[in-house]
Amino acid sequence: MSTSAVEPVAVLPRQPRAIGVGRVSTKLRDGRTVLDKLHQQGSMRLLFPRSHGRALNAVMLNTGGGVTGGDRFNISATAGPGCHLAMTTQAAERAYRAQPGEIGRIETQLTVEAGGRMDWLPQETLLFEGSALKRRLQIDLSLDGQLLAVEPVIFGRTEMGEVLHDLSFQDRIDISRDGMLIFADRTRLTGDAVALLAGRATGGACGAMASVIYAAADAEQFLDKARAMMPETGGVSLIRDGLLFARLLSQDGFTLRQTLLPLIDLLSTSPLPRTWMT
Repeated sequence: MSTSAVEPVAVLPRQPRAIGVGRVSTKLRDGRTVLDKLHQQGSMRLLFPRSHGRALNAVMLNTGGGVTGGDRFNISATAGPGCHLAMTTQAAERAYRAQPGEIGRIETQLTVEAGGRMDWLPQETLLFEGSALKRRLQIDLSLDGQLLAVEPVIFGRTEMGEVLHDLSFQDRIDISRDGMLIFADRTRLTGDAVALLAGRATGGACGAMASVIYAAADAEQFLDKARAMMPETGGVSLIRDGLLFARLLSQDGFTLRQTLLPLIDLLSTSPLPRTWMT
């Protein structure tokens, strides 16, 4: 009787996990939006540079340098009654290669109370080959709350010759007004992103895209001007009273910004955060 040795199964070490939590709320003081409460933990920091407009600017900083499999980030922001809070990021967020079975997660909860306004203006999320990222953005608006939300995504750095043949990207956006769901958007790309985005109806071989949402009573008055800005690979509609939605597709991040920045400027009541200009 003979026996044969069993080859040991190689076990990859688990990647270090970055955990970050950021919570911020605002209040009015002498007619200006000021910080009310702040909590930051782990790999998430919130910075408050001096602003020149009415809005209080909050800059999110991921001290981990990016997101990879197993990372967890939770962000919560509230614009108090009559307040204007603008949320942005210090730089583009990067989603790096993940080990098999590992997913990075970003959960964001935004609340706009009576007469308030929230500008959600993160810079681009840059997806790398082998990345696995799952995001959820939940926004709750009061009956007269206003929102400008932008979500730009870049599928690899085209100037570096990067192409994404192995990708897992899930993105979910839900917006409610006074407890009623008024907007829901889902994006899911799994596998060969180049092939998935090649179709005319699925992306037209785009290398970058952005969603822009404007929820306010005066949304309709911006429709014609926004449509005049659209390239052939973009479109904008008033999908219901008080809700404007635009989707932009571009060959790369540079081209995307050529349309995105003027559109943000059109829908904004405050200057674009300085981090976008560096």
